[in-house]
Amino acid sequence: MDEPIPVTRDVDHGTAKLMPDVDRKRAWLLTVDGAPQSYVDLDEPAHLEFEYARRLGHVLDIVAEPGSPLDVLHLGGGALTLPRYLAATRPGSRQDVVEADRALLELVVEHLPLPDGAAITLHTADARAWLEAAPADSADVLVADVFGGSRVPAHLTSVAYAREAARVLRDGGVYLANLADAAPFAFLRSQLATFATEFEELVLIAEPAVLRGRRFGNAVLVAAHHPVDTAALARLTAADAFPARVEYGPGIHAFIADARPVADEDAVPSPEPPDGTFGIG
Repeated sequence: MDEPIPVTRDVDHGTAKLMPDVDRKRAWLLTVDGAPQSYVDLDEPAHLEFEYARRLGHVLDIVAEPGSPLDVLHLGGGALTLPRYLAATRPGSRQDVVEADRALLELVVEHLPLPDGAAITLHTADARAWLEAAPADSADVLVADVFGGSRVPAHLTSVAYAREAARVLRDGGVYLANLADAAPFAFLRSQLATFATEFEELVLIAEPAVLRGRRFGNAVLVAAHHPVDTAALARLTAADAFPARVEYGPGIHAFIADARPVADEDAVPSPEPPDGTFGIG
């Protein structure tokens, strides 16, 4: 059999590259403009290579009884890693994926086809515009993993956006977001303050080194109207190759401190990562 070869294509928002993993037979890394975006193992869709994806996966594992199907809205598509994960771990889930880059989606489904029978519907649209048009009480989980380049777009950071997310989620629903920041955490603290206006329960998952301000990195935000099983999350994240800390309750309030919710007119993108933070050789 021929060895898989890298695929490079100009997409709507940069240059995408699919690179085979030499250590896993049918696994691929997706980069856009050199920054890693997604990792997919077609033979093992439940394998999550990136640490932030594993943390999102841990939350998806504990939001409902194991194996029970969910209605999930994904803002941001990439290589469809988490939709594949849910199709494998929660068969029968109905999933909508909103991705602004049509050419990127076409590249992914051409070279990394979705599994047969997976109820995953793809939409090319702006994430917030699609969210604002979505029916109320239509999703059990909303996963936001949207980056313009290496930054979360400003229009996905405001109270008005958080209000739309709360409207689309059912009463027992959970909002998840992949964010990135570094000390003094002006962006991350403002996001927690913003989502606190709509959700009673907030959880933050990140590596201790990031939370101590030692380096720039990803943080997963979890927002819900009901208590999240933080004990289960702590066990799962502690077992990872790069263990994370789970902050909630008083720790969240202390972290927010005097940060204020973000209005649309004041919204800014997440900070630019330092050179080399997410790049690959």
